[in-house]
Amino acid sequence: MANSNLGPFERYLSLWVALSIVLGVGLGAVFGTSIKPLANWEIAHVNIPVMLLVWLMVYPMMVQIDFGSLRKAGTSLRGLGLTVVVNWAVKPFAMAFFAWLFFSKLYGAFIQPSEAKEYIAGAILLGAAPCTAMVFVWSYLSGGNPTYTLIQVAANDIILLIAFIPIVKLLLDISHITIPYEVLFTSVVAFVAIPLLAGYFSNRWLIAQKGESWFTAIFLPRLKPLSMVALLGTLVLLFAFQGERILEQPILILLIAIPLTIQTYVIFFLSWLGGRVLKLPYTTCAPASMIGASNFFELAVAVAIVLFGLESGAALVTVVGVLIEVPIMLSLVSLAKRWRY
Repeated sequence: MANSNLGPFERYLSLWVALSIVLGVGLGAVFGTSIKPLANWEIAHVNIPVMLLVWLMVYPMMVQIDFGSLRKAGTSLRGLGLTVVVNWAVKPFAMAFFAWLFFSKLYGAFIQPSEAKEYIAGAILLGAAPCTAMVFVWSYLSGGNPTYTLIQVAANDIILLIAFIPIVKLLLDISHITIPYEVLFTSVVAFVAIPLLAGYFSNRWLIAQKGESWFTAIFLPRLKPLSMVALLGTLVLLFAFQGERILEQPILILLIAIPLTIQTYVIFFLSWLGGRVLKLPYTTCAPASMIGASNFFELAVAVAIVLFGLESGAALVTVVGVLIEVPIMLSLVSLAKRWRY
């Protein structure tokens, strides 16, 4: 996509993101604890304001899915294979390695071993939970195939139900771990099922009422800014919720962000290289690379709080993962579009 065809939100997205982060941190610092009722407005640890914004981000992707083509999932087997291998055989172990390297070794002189263990645990929880909702946004922004994106998310959701607990147990060496399944179920329903159903029924109704040409040429372009506005609103909220903590511990936040950032780029590059080796089309390679790089942070944060406590180092790492994910993933979207083939 040429720059001349980009809207104002896309053309200056880095600026809007920076302003949203500053605004969010500022609101968090100004309002302090008075913002906690909004932060605690949850269903099964899923924040309702964030959930509403995620719906607005995901809907523009869902509404353009060709559900009839889902029966052709067999044509996406190479892409699905790449996604499964990277997300479940590579990413959790890569995250554990980078966390161990930084928190136990490189930061060993100024981080206590007990603290390092909690930080490693939080990183592992992030690495063991591949993205399910936000990947629709990254795929949408990078020009990925919406149908393939849905297929890979569905496959990862099924595997998540089976593999998350064993992988976390293995990497954390916890013999009796309790995973809040209501959190997992609520998150999948909230961030995938509801916008998926809304997209399907509105797609059928709008095309029946206005025709496919109107839907493609007029409706979808008008809808696109909705994702951008919701994305920026999500950033403001997330940074507002953590504003005080960021200002009180900026160096610690930076130290935690470094290994998480490195791991994200490594997984993206491995996935992208794998996609090129497998000769995947760009519209498959882009979302296949995005899903491995991003995280199901809602689940990771909730499990960290349940297992280690709200004020734990593990919970802090998962929150930092939330804070850095959007800016990093936007940079990867830009990189993918630059490398489009």
